[in-house]
Amino acid sequence: MSINERKNEHVNIVKKGKIEYEELSGWFEYVYLIHQALPELDLADVDVSVNFMNHNFSAPLIIDSMTGGSKETGEINRSLAQLAHELKIGMGVGSQRAAIEDPSLSETYSVVRDVAPDIFVIANVGAAQLRTYDIDKIRTAVNMVKANALAVHLNPLQEAIQPEGEPKFRGIAARIAELSKSIGVPVIVKEVGSGISKETAVLLKLAGVSAINVAGAGGTSWAKIEGIRAKKARKMESYALSEIFGEWGIPTAASIIEVRTATDLPIIASGGIRTGLDMAKAIALGADMSAIAGAVIRELLNNGYDKAKSYLSEVIEQYRLALFLTGSRNTSELKRKRKILIGPLAEWARQVGYL
Repeated sequence: MSINERKNEHVNIVKKGKIEYEELSGWFEYVYLIHQALPELDLADVDVSVNFMNHNFSAPLIIDSMTGGSKETGEINRSLAQLAHELKIGMGVGSQRAAIEDPSLSETYSVVRDVAPDIFVIANVGAAQLRTYDIDKIRTAVNMVKANALAVHLNPLQEAIQPEGEPKFRGIAARIAELSKSIGVPVIVKEVGSGISKETAVLLKLAGVSAINVAGAGGTSWAKIEGIRAKKARKMESYALSEIFGEWGIPTAASIIEVRTATDLPIIASGGIRTGLDMAKAIALGADMSAIAGAVIRELLNNGYDKAKSYLSEVIEQYRLALFLTGSRNTSELKRKRKILIGPLAEWARQVGYL
């Protein structure tokens, strides 16, 4: 199967659903922000805008990396970029391997700049490709979308289950370090849904990356997506692995804590973030930005552009209300507010020295 055919298959599977964590959540239900009945400010006083990597955002929100590499996914990228442009938030494109290896597919990614010339755009390459791509080849991904930053996605579980996968990660930390020194834009390292541990965060800090997107467990499970593909292709060994590891990973809230106890790097929180309250809890735990992927693309594909825009607008307004109710005029104040952790998240936090 060609890469662009695989891209279309991924999107169709995501559209149909049943590929999210079911037994494991992002653990935001174990985070309590403290209600302030006398916030001493008006709702209109709350400013949710932020500056991240020298770029202004209307809210600490990014449409996370999803797709590209085929005509159909190019149209999705166009719509996502239009959403980001209208809402003044950021956007990441999906893995650009398809276009790096077949330049005729470049337009399915570069289309984002046709409709959104000024938004913060994150280019995207896979860690597995760092073994074979030189810096110049990776730079084509950055130039393709005139990127403000480059994401390197870590997906060992997906690569291990994917029928065409390449679970080869030896030496990747050194390659990330080389990339961080040479590529000319900030490097953001992200998982794809299984989370970042404190040990990995330390390695990434030493490698000189500019930020970490934890992409924890609780949202889309790429093990389940690849399991569906494997079953369809009668790759039953891979399917069996997806059944066992479909719920594998570090819950997003716990991953934020893992990374924050290990480094002072900026953190993007993603993985099961669906509401503005989830955003607020993630940032109160130590994140600087949040990102949403699966929920946006399903809204777009199943209900259309206007519904997707309404959804994201509602998320931003929910975040504004969470700040108001905690007596926070802005995101910086929210980070200093008291919160209470309970249940397994509290125990996790104690185990890693966060509490």
